[in-house]
Amino acid sequence: MDEKAFLLLENFLEKVPAVQTPVAKGYAGDLWWIKFSIDIKHELAWRVVQEFGHVLNYISLEERLPTVFKPVSPPPYMNGGPEEFLSWIIIATDKDFKADTCAEWLEGRLPKPVEDLEAWFDE
Repeated sequence: MDEKAFLLLENFLEKVPAVQTPVAKGYAGDLWWIKFSIDIKHELAWRVVQEFGHVLNYISLEERLPTVFKPVSPPPYMNGGPEEFLSWIIIATDKDFKADTCAEWLEGRLPKPVEDLEAWFDE
């Protein structure tokens, strides 16, 4: 596991409003993934989901990033609601696309500075 690449992505995600830590991370074969929660009661929660969905799933119709961003959850009937059990995952779909490169793409396209709540409202 490329800890340095993951660390850059983790550090970036920790700055994003509504993103909660800790994160889980790992590999499925040659492909990395990182999972985290979003505070759905945060005023920017759905804006963060929308921005991540745009950058990670549909940044360009012609050349999409080799990533998938989606929600994941254990069975709600066994655990509880989204406040506690809804998580989000970023999955690489190309072994050559590293976690630190993903952080660079997000940092380059999300409001700046990413931790500044006002920047999210000014967009």
